[in-house]
Amino acid sequence: MNRRSFLLLTATSVAATPTELVGAFANAPSQSLVSPTSTGAWYVAMRRCGQINYNERDPLTMDAEAWGDYWASLKVDAVLLNGGGIVAFYPTQVPYHHRSEFLGNRDLFGEMVAAMKRRQIHAVARMDCNLAYEEALKAHPEWFERNQDGSPRPHGESPWLFATCMFSTYFTEQMPAIYREINQHYPVDGFFTNGWPSTGSLRVCHCENCRRVFEKLGGVPPAETDSANPIYRKYYQAYMDRVQEIWRLWDNIAREKSSQCVYVGNLGGGLDTVKDLKQLSQVAAWFNADHQGRSGETPIWSCAQQGRVAYSVMQGRATTNVAGAYSNAQPNWRHVSKAPAELTLWLAQTAASGMVPWFHWLGGSPEDTRWREVGRSFFDWLAANDAHFRNRHTIADVAVLYPQRTVAFYSRPESQRPRHRGGPIDYLQGLYYALLEGRFFFDFVHEGNLDAATLRKYRALLIPNAAYLGDAQCGAIREYVKDGGSLLATFETSRYDEWGDLRPDFQLADVFGARVAGEVIGPHGNSYARMERQHPVLEGFQGTSLLPDAENRVPVRADAVPLVLSVVPAYPAFPPEMVYPRTPRTTEPAAVFREIGKSRVAYFAGDVDRTCWRSGNSDLSQLLRNAINWVRGSDPLVSVQGPGLIEAFAWETEPGYALHLLNYTNPNATHGSIRGTYPIGPQQVRFRIVEGHAVKSVRALRSGSTLKFQQQGPTVSFDVPGIADYEVIALA
Repeated sequence: MNRRSFLLLTATSVAATPTELVGAFANAPSQSLVSPTSTGAWYVAMRRCGQINYNERDPLTMDAEAWGDYWASLKVDAVLLNGGGIVAFYPTQVPYHHRSEFLGNRDLFGEMVAAMKRRQIHAVARMDCNLAYEEALKAHPEWFERNQDGSPRPHGESPWLFATCMFSTYFTEQMPAIYREINQHYPVDGFFTNGWPSTGSLRVCHCENCRRVFEKLGGVPPAETDSANPIYRKYYQAYMDRVQEIWRLWDNIAREKSSQCVYVGNLGGGLDTVKDLKQLSQVAAWFNADHQGRSGETPIWSCAQQGRVAYSVMQGRATTNVAGAYSNAQPNWRHVSKAPAELTLWLAQTAASGMVPWFHWLGGSPEDTRWREVGRSFFDWLAANDAHFRNRHTIADVAVLYPQRTVAFYSRPESQRPRHRGGPIDYLQGLYYALLEGRFFFDFVHEGNLDAATLRKYRALLIPNAAYLGDAQCGAIREYVKDGGSLLATFETSRYDEWGDLRPDFQLADVFGARVAGEVIGPHGNSYARMERQHPVLEGFQGTSLLPDAENRVPVRADAVPLVLSVVPAYPAFPPEMVYPRTPRTTEPAAVFREIGKSRVAYFAGDVDRTCWRSGNSDLSQLLRNAINWVRGSDPLVSVQGPGLIEAFAWETEPGYALHLLNYTNPNATHGSIRGTYPIGPQQVRFRIVEGHAVKSVRALRSGSTLKFQQQGPTVSFDVPGIADYEVIALA
């Protein structure tokens, strides 16, 4: 059977060829082909998910029924099972679809799907579209990515596999043929692609397909993915268009047999995203964040950050996050378990931030099974309290801008990074840490969603150095402040347009009350801010007239605003004999604080957020907390007072309300793996609910205890006796 015959045979409900389908979808609106809300899709109601990622040798020993029993014991709604792509785990007839050399007469994928179906578990085919064997390379060289010299790109650790190109027919013919074959022969409920499209950096390919793409854009493939390059700017949008085109094609093919069948891509990996999440969310009926764990200096709350990012673009639609049960630190150990305390807290953050936990193990015949009970224990508790995780919307009075373009382009490429710029997410991390210490209730707002309707619910908008910001976004911020919203912004916010072209001044200079007076100064340590007059932002700093200042700053003028914090320029920190200010007092503002009607605006000329994160300085964190308190105003919607470092989420749920408290009080919160739990003491909570609603019970779901409470009008007050690693308080 040749390729064309196979494609025609397996196209069970769509007569067009995959190439024709791509053309048909190229101009389709940027939205999911089928509305999951209107169809009552199964994945919308999903609350627990699992994945067993078996390998090419596993058909020799894998027990499908035993795996079915394990996943059933976790009460999962769906399980991801290896179908094909790199390796087929069923007797495929698609040419150049490599069948596992250990498969023999087995149909391992079919056995696994059947095992799940017997237990009323949805089965999703886990695919890989990124790599293929040399046999396919020889037969279809046009499918593969190429280096500038024309050579194919082998995988770094498995060099017998080669990278496929998204702009080739591998994505529009070969993968659709595999999807159709699986759809025809197995009762799958969806398809998932490992590693694609991801949210990371774009790779420039030099294959003939990509050269034709660049010819249409008016150039040749650039050496680096640099947003200052006009051709790369065009390529970036062409790349995003292609991702959406392929996503729509694959989703349509998945639904050929049933409107309930869905395609889900691989998205997410923390805050550091290059591909536009807003654009990706417009074609995603289901958003899966593949943020399996952390390594190095990544903070433990990185998973919760992922949940906030996902919620900012999906806004309540189906969202999952993969929690790797194996030790995925650096270096990686794929076949031994992650520390139970670390894994449990990762699962807890997933659930607390509104995502559905997706529990993952790699290897079909594990010798280390310690991870199994961690998943079973947590998922069993989730299932017992299922109703309290059916969220309607967040309860938050502060919005934090997720500055997509700044994150994607501001600090890239690494080889051309300006000296004063840190990592692309350091600014957001510093602000985030201050928000945790201040126990604020906040949402992320993706810059693509900056509009009056989105911002209306928030008292204040916080902007951590959104240096690359378009005119439309600046206009929305200006209108928000004009309508009474408050604002905090730092450093180079609005200094450049969305592609990084320098503006003559801040686009938001009129809102800040400050104008650019020179080029960025820094990085310099040992610089200070002098307190010139009393202000609420300076509360708690008795006993000093100096505060540490940012490493980098934009010199600004603010003639019409009283000077509260002035710049003391950097001076030598060594040797001790030279440590004294050469200019002890200036009139240059380190920050500007102003009130415009009902609005309060705080603008920091320096990268105080980034400097706070990198230094860990407590004064900078307190200064940020004070500024957030000032712009937000008093009487928050929810307050939690008590010892320890926690992150809190509040949700309106189907039964009532839920308060999630994550305990990060741990020596390994920002390095290594959580080894154990350090319980913290009583927390005093004030929770404002809808006027006229009477709360009948307050329960701590993890400890299984009923809490005493008082209600005065819309405010419910109660004490949480203690928190081990995670507690959920249900108000009903």
